[in-house]
Formats: sequence, C-alpha cells, structure tokens
Amino acid sequence: MPCCSSSNGPISKFLAPMLVGVMVTAVSMVGLSVASSYNESEKMLRHVVLVKFKEGSSKEEIAKVIEGFRALPSKISEVAAFEYGTDNSPEGLANGFTHCFFFSFKTEKDRDAYLPHAAHKAFVDTALPHIEKVLVVDYFAGK
Repeated sequence: MPCCSSSNGPISKFLAPMLVGVMVTAVSMVGLSVASSYNESEKMLRHVVLVKFKEGSSKEEIAKVIEGFRALPSKISEVAAFEYGTDNSPEGLANGFTHCFFFSFKTEKDRDAYLPHAAHKAFVDTALPHIEKVLVVDYFAGK
C-alpha cells in the first residue's frame, strides 16, 4: 500500500494542512494577475472558496451553482475581482475539491459587507444542497 493512501494515517494528518497551504499558494499566484489593475501598493483581500460537490449532484445542478457564483460580483458591488476554475492538478491531492472560486476585495469592510449581503445569502441557500464540503480561506495578498 502506498504511504499516502490511508486517509486516517499520520501522514494524511500531516499532509492535509500542507495541501491547504499549497492550494492557497497556487490560487494566490493566479490571483496576482487579478490585482494587476490595482495600484501595486494596495493589498487586496482574497476570499478563496474550494468546493467538493455531492456525488449525486448532476452536471446541470453543478452548472447552476457555478453560474450563481459567477453572478455574485454583478449583484454585490464590494467584489473588486472574481475568477474561478476547476482542479487540473496532476498530483491528485485535491481531496475531492474540484472547483475554486476566488474573490478579491479592497478592504476587510468590503468583504464583511459581502458575507451577510442578501444576494450572497440567497446564493448560499441554493448552493448548499449540492455541496458536500467547502473550504474557505481569506488572506491579504503579499509579495
């Protein structure tokens, strides 16, 4: 049996936090291009949402969730930038997380306005029935 195949072994307990760090680092590297339209001295707040969909969710249901994410910036003015994508890493370390949704905010105040916004709450209510797991990490981009 390969060393990393056990989901309950000590290696997995060690690797899980590292994998989150690697995914966030990879996403932040992609995100640097998003901030290129902003003043270099401005730090952008990143809001990274990694999603693992439920096994029974159809392609159509997943597409509706993606479209819901994509619509949020047009409904919530505090979102400074948005991008998304699906995992294509050859490493096989995504632990079932298949989609990444990446929001940028100019300030914590903007992010804090986004979270309880009616459009965000309505979206979450429609998306959650199709989501098995979600991982959210917020950080200020640095160089």
